[in-house]
Amino acid sequence: MEVNLVEEALKFMLLGMGTVFVFLGIMIVAMNMQTAFVEKFLPDDPKEPDVIVSAPLDKKNKVAAIIAAILKRQAK
Repeated sequence: MEVNLVEEALKFMLLGMGTVFVFLGIMIVAMNMQTAFVEKFLPDDPKEPDVIVSAPLDKKNKVAAIIAAILKRQAK
C-alpha cells in the first residue's frame, strides 16, 4: 500500500488552516458579543476631563529660562 505524501500534506494543511479560520471566526463573534455586553451594562459616562492648567509665564520668565538653559548647556 502506497501513501501519497502530497495528498496527506494537503489534507493536514487544509485541516490546520480550517481550524485556525474557525477559531478566528468564533473569536470575532465572541468579541462582538463582549462589546455589546459592555456597551449595554457599562455605558460610557462622559465627564469633564481633569485638566491641569498651569499659570502662563510672562515673556521675561520665558526668556530667562531659555537663556539659563543655553548657558547651562554651554558650561558642560
